[in-house]
Amino acid sequence: MTQRAATAAAAAVLAATALLGLAPQAAAAPAGPVPQPQSATAENKAAAAQAATAPDTLATLSRFFAREGKVSLTAARPRIEGEAIPVNHLSPEFVAGRAGAPVARLEFLAGKAVSSDGQRAALWIARTEAGWQVVNIATGDDEFRYAQLGAAKLPGGTVFREPQIDAWYVAGGSRVLPLDEDAVRAVGADGTTLAAYRVRVARAYGDKLPGSAYAEGGMAGGYAEAEAVPAAVAADAEGAGVPWAAGAGALVLGVLGVAAVRRFRRVGARA
Repeated sequence: MTQRAATAAAAAVLAATALLGLAPQAAAAPAGPVPQPQSATAENKAAAAQAATAPDTLATLSRFFAREGKVSLTAARPRIEGEAIPVNHLSPEFVAGRAGAPVARLEFLAGKAVSSDGQRAALWIARTEAGWQVVNIATGDDEFRYAQLGAAKLPGGTVFREPQIDAWYVAGGSRVLPLDEDAVRAVGADGTTLAAYRVRVARAYGDKLPGSAYAEGGMAGGYAEAEAVPAAVAADAEGAGVPWAAGAGALVLGVLGVAAVRRFRRVGARA
């Protein structure tokens, strides 16, 4: 499983719309959820592209790519490749068994950022009270890679992530097929039926939905706390004008309020 950067800032916007476990345990509770659109329309993609290519975003990306000394701040020269794509997560309505509920729902749009030295990152772009904004920067290109794998494996299917175990799938018709090793462990190499998958996620998460005693008790965090920050890394970050939030293990990246947290292997509920 690829380790990714998750974020406390993203949690503030998105955690209330996720089933559970998207936010690191150190994240604060959201002030209030802003519903995401049901689909990634041309208008939404255009708004996401505007947020992704804004000067402040590109400046933040430069600091993000330079944070470990792989490239200098001035040499990073980040660019946005292609258009934003929809990123779907397992739907709590599906877990709850609501009639007609799709297996996944739109969680945010992702924009692909690339630095001059080839580093890649995904911008998580969501609709907030202030409009469409970048709410997280995650290392790597999982969102785009699994979108391509899903389209090849099941053309026309819906690619989605089960965030509680960091598993990626593609669903179409009555089938749910795995796209990574975590999904294979959950549903087998050949996948499963949509009905069987519904039984599995209902058993795993049915008592942990928003409003449940589990969620109300603050037990819905799906990731361990970030590892200790090496002093050299913290010093480098501060030297680049990027303050380090040591208590939460979060690298706060400038004016967007985006924090990158090193994500550990999954913990918590398992099927």
